[in-house]
Formats: sequence, C-alpha cells, structure tokens
Amino acid sequence: MSNRKSNYKKKGNIIKDLTRKILQLLNKDGNSLNYKQIAAKLDITDANGRNQIIQKLEELKGQQKVEEIERGKFKVVPKDKYYTGILDATTNGNAYFICDELEHDIYIPARNLNRALDKDTVKIYLYNRRNNKKEEGDVVEIIKRAKTEFVGVLQLNKNFGFLVADDPKMYADLFIPKNKLKGAEDGVKVLAKLTDWPGNSKNPFGEVLEILGMPGDHETEIHSILLEYGLPYKFPENVEAEAGKISFEITDEEIAKRRDMRKDLTFTIDPKDAKDFDDALSFEELENGNYEIGIHIADVSHYVQENTILEKEAYHRATSVYLVDRVVPMLPEVLSNGVCSLRPNEEKLTFSAVFEMNEKGHVLKEWFGRTITYSDKRFSYEEAQEIIETKENKVSADISISGESYKVAPEIVTAILKLDKLAKIMRKKRLQKGAITFDRVEVKFNLNEKAEPIGVFFKESKDANKLIEEFMLLANRKVAEFIGTKKGVPSKNTFIYRIHDEPNEDKLMSLQTIVSKFGYKNKIDLKNKKTTSSSLNQLLQDVHGKGEANLIETLAVRSMSKAVYTTDNIGHYGLAFDYYSHFTSPIRRYPDVMTHRLLQHYLEGGKSPKAEPYEEKCKHSSEQEYLASKAERDSIKYMQVKYMEDHKDQEFEGVISGVTEWGIYVEIIENKCEGMVRIREIKDDYYLYDEKQYALVGQSTKNLYQLGDHVLIKVKHTDLERKHLDFTLLDKIEK
Repeated sequence: MSNRKSNYKKKGNIIKDLTRKILQLLNKDGNSLNYKQIAAKLDITDANGRNQIIQKLEELKGQQKVEEIERGKFKVVPKDKYYTGILDATTNGNAYFICDELEHDIYIPARNLNRALDKDTVKIYLYNRRNNKKEEGDVVEIIKRAKTEFVGVLQLNKNFGFLVADDPKMYADLFIPKNKLKGAEDGVKVLAKLTDWPGNSKNPFGEVLEILGMPGDHETEIHSILLEYGLPYKFPENVEAEAGKISFEITDEEIAKRRDMRKDLTFTIDPKDAKDFDDALSFEELENGNYEIGIHIADVSHYVQENTILEKEAYHRATSVYLVDRVVPMLPEVLSNGVCSLRPNEEKLTFSAVFEMNEKGHVLKEWFGRTITYSDKRFSYEEAQEIIETKENKVSADISISGESYKVAPEIVTAILKLDKLAKIMRKKRLQKGAITFDRVEVKFNLNEKAEPIGVFFKESKDANKLIEEFMLLANRKVAEFIGTKKGVPSKNTFIYRIHDEPNEDKLMSLQTIVSKFGYKNKIDLKNKKTTSSSLNQLLQDVHGKGEANLIETLAVRSMSKAVYTTDNIGHYGLAFDYYSHFTSPIRRYPDVMTHRLLQHYLEGGKSPKAEPYEEKCKHSSEQEYLASKAERDSIKYMQVKYMEDHKDQEFEGVISGVTEWGIYVEIIENKCEGMVRIREIKDDYYLYDEKQYALVGQSTKNLYQLGDHVLIKVKHTDLERKHLDFTLLDKIEK
C-alpha cells in the first residue's frame, strides 16, 4: 500500500484533489461507480472519507459533470473535447495544459498556442495525434491573462520599438509604437504593458509604463526582479500618509481590555540585522515546578483595521519580500519597524499564546488572547547561541560578540537555557512522529556601501534558531488545534491553515536515482509516512557538509509538495502536525493577520463565517508567497553573478549539479554559485548526452562527465541581465 493512500484514513482529514480523483476514476473505468466502489479504489475506509465522497458526487452532479444513471451510481457526463485549465509554458516555446478533469498534463506545441502565454487560463480542444500517439491540445480561447506587464530591454527603430522581455517564457517581443514609448531611449530597461494582440499580427502591441534604467545597473536590476513578478517596491503616497496617522500611544482603556503581562520576563531573539520584531518569549518558573511560557506576537490586527487603505495594501502584497540587499515590507516602516515591532524597553500591544509546561515538554494548560507586554532585552541569534554554548553556572553569562563584552542578567540566562532544553525535547518528539528536517545552509553576501558583493558566507541554523523555531511551531500548532477541534473532534469553524501534502512518490524515486549517483545507496523507504521521513532525514544528515549537499537538499525540497494556505485542513506532512496555522508573523505575512482576527472572533463567542471569502484570500496569499520566493531566488542568482564578475581569473572546484543535452551545470563548492559548461566547449572529444547515466559520454574516449563528479572550472562569461554564468572546464578531479 502506498504512503499516499494510507494517509486518507486519518480521521478528520480533508481528501485533497478529490474532484480530480473521482473524475479520473470515472473516466478511466468508463462504467458507473457508486461511492463505496470509489472509496475502495482510493483505499478510503473511514466514515469521514466516505462522506466526503458522497458530498463531492452531489456537488459534481449539480455542476453537471457527472450524472446519476441509477440510484447511487454515477457516470461522467459525456462532453466534447473542450477543457478549461492553466497553461504552463516552457522556455523552448511549447507548453503544457493542466486541468483537474484530466489524468495527465496535455502537451501544447508552439504552433497551437494561439497567443496564449505562461499561466494564462485557457480553453483547449483535445485531439489525438496521428498514429495513436499522445494527445495534444489546441488553445481555442484565452479566458484570463495571468500577466500583462513585462520587464525587458527596449530596442528602438526609427518609428517604433520592441521590448525583449527578461522572462524566458515570453516568446514574443512587444511591438511598441513611437507615441507609446514614454521618452524611453534605445537599450534601456523598461516596464511595459501588453495592450492588444491583433489577429493579423505576429507580435503583441504594448506601451511603456515605467523607465527603470540601464541594464546591469544595480537598482535597475533589483527593481526589475520585483516588477517581473508583479511585486511593488514602494508604497503609494496615500498608504504612507495613512500609516503616518497611527498613534504610538497605548490608552488605559485599551490596557483594561487585555491581559497585562508587562512584569513577566520577556525578550526577543532575532537576526542581528533585523528591524521588525514579530515575536517575543516570556518565561516564569511556577511554584509547582512547571513553567509558564508566553509566545507574544505583534498585534497588527489592532492597527490594521479591515476595509482600510492599509488593510487593502497589506492584502495586495500579502507578504514581505526578502531580497539580498533589502526587505520590501508588507506594511509601511512606521508600522513594521515602529509601532508594531516588539522593540526592547517599550510597551507593546500583543496577541499571545501562553502555556504551562512541565520538564518533559508537555503542555498542561493553554491560554490565547490579547495582551500588553514589555520586552526587557533584545538578543541576536549569535548572542543567544553564546549563552547556550557557554552555560556559565546558569547564573550569569559574559557575552562577547564582535569584540563587545557584557553581562546578561542571571534570570535571562536561566530562561534561555531552560527554553533551549524544552525546545530540544519538542524537536525530538516531532522527528519521532515523522517530521522532516531541512537544516539547509543559506547563502549570504557581505555587501559594501554600494550594495556590491565583496564576500560570500553561509548561515546555518544553530540551537538558538531552533529554540525560536520550536516555540513558534508550538504556538502555530496549538492555535490551529484550539479552533480546528472540539473535544478531540474536527470542528467546522472557518480558519486559516497552513497545509503541506504528502510528497510525490515519482519525484522521490527520481531523487533516489540521482543520489545513488553520488554514492548514497541507502534507499528512501516509501513503506509508510514514518519510514519515508526517517530515510529522508538520514539522507539529509549523510550529505550535510558535503560538496553536493546543496544540490541534494534542493532536489529533496523539490520532491516535496508546496505548503499553501487554505481553509480545508489536511495537516502538515513536513512538520508531522495534524493541525497547523500561521499565527506568529503578522508583520510580514497577511495570513497571520487573518488568523489573529478569526481567533479573536471565536474568543468573543462569534459564529463561524463563510469559508469562501477566506479561501480566496488564502489562494491569493499562497500565490504572492510563491512569487516572492521566486524574486528572492532571482536576487540571489543576480548577486552570485555579480560576485563572480570580479573572480574571472580564479580557478574553482565544483560539483556537476545537472547534465543536459547542451552541457553540464556546475555548482562551485566554496560559494554555491552555479553556471554552465556548454557541450561544444569541451574540446577533447565529441560528447553525447546519456540520459540513463545522467552523463555526457565522449564518443571516442568514452570519458564520462557525470552528475556528482568534481571538476575544476573558471568563469568564462557573466550575464547580469539573464542572471547566468558560463564556465570553462579545466579538468576533472578524481575523488
């Protein structure tokens, strides 16, 4: 039995993609099936799962997608071969069509795109290719454009211009008439809008919206990255003005509505360069020997009221964006770094989860509600780590960071050490239950005053980071359980969940094949959830610190499903939680603001609101989070290329991280920068791509350049606009 099927049996779970699964079964069998037969084929044995199938069949019947041909027996409604779904374009000009009603993605050749672009919602006609080959699609209607604004370089002729888009999936240049150029000159980078695409034109028509600057200029490229994904880089004036009106004053009337926790020992632990402090911890040892631990979160929902200008802007952004050289915040600075930020020695309005815990890390009591707190101390992760590592008599600690030394009060030392101990207990329990730990090394840059990279370093998660992580996870989980269950049974209350589906087994098998090329022979055990996570954790532990670690960790992450926000809870696979929400970062995540509002609504005895508006907001938040993550990755690639511009004469050892028919990708071990050695540049033989071996094979010499091999390279060419590196292969290093 597969791991995917077994998880359906968990009581209270929402079965993900049930529409698609039912339609696939009915299409596949061609005959009619009742709910029991469908449940059996999906290996669903519990009453909750069967009820979901019954409800879904009724819903599909109402949508006229299935018909009840006799009592309790359903069949797919015969329809023509028109389907609506999303287009997933490739960089070679072709695309794939994704639709819930189809078992697999449909190939759309470039000739059949009919002006559709990447991520457009389209209607296609499905037809069989000749000689009974795979089905292909033909786009017959563009229902909704996913994107109409593009960043690129302007190429001017005498009376018109063309925008050559940065997006490699944008296969057509935008024709821009002379009167739509907005004064832009030849060779500049601009933001342009697609305004029309006449049926008799090979190219879409557009107009320049904004002139960004010269290609390669730092500010130009950073703004280009943000605009490429539709992410703003400045706040509208009316939003800044509204934020400026917010008062820092906390009234006696407001304090009276809240639990007063200002006398509790409270502190923050954050990155040393952080300016917005979402969360703080409080600690008190109780007379019965237990501990009262508070997780205190900035009460953003108090300041950002519904249906205001600030609220609409926060929802539109949905997340802060963390680029290499800057943060593009979700909230204006006066809020994110000022009134909401839990800065030391300031009283703040907070939303708190307070727990009584014993020495074994068990939660004995819990309390949720609005509070007022006072942070006694601000720590960086490095300072907290120093305390954990030195443990000087658990009385006081001498902290020495960046040449500065000072003492920390004994009660804070005790608190940090005790919290660290409890965090390690909670982490161990999570891993035993099947949580997967991705302790990935982050690539960071030392920047000079011009934001130019002058050095690369790696940031690794240590005990201080994990301490904060575990208590934030605790708060997020307990809040979700508090609303999501009633006396141990799933409730029907609308709430915001952070869910993570099970990994794709095909991707895990592909990962197994790849890691075996690096000599890791231990199998990824897909017997059940626990063996899968345990074997993955072992693999991640085995590769940690190795030259190929970044590659394998990246591939492991890609084999996982994407975590998303939704009102339909299926649990969080990666964390091994049945209930999980995001409660702890409302300064930088809009879903956390929704979580706070709903939690307060239920604490005040409110009834469950309709789920549909919240589901729409969850979908938007997930999409914005995805775009932000792409922008963040692009900013890292950009900075890596910029860094390597000054190291063209240097030789580097790297690991072959990818093999294709046009060359090999190499990741430099010492700085994680990745580039390509083109196959035509390997001069000692004529090389062919061997897909089964993940290798290039010399036709005469039989030399192999295989995934995982160590090689010596030099930088041949850097392309800041495309964020691409070309390498020259110097030698193969035998290990």
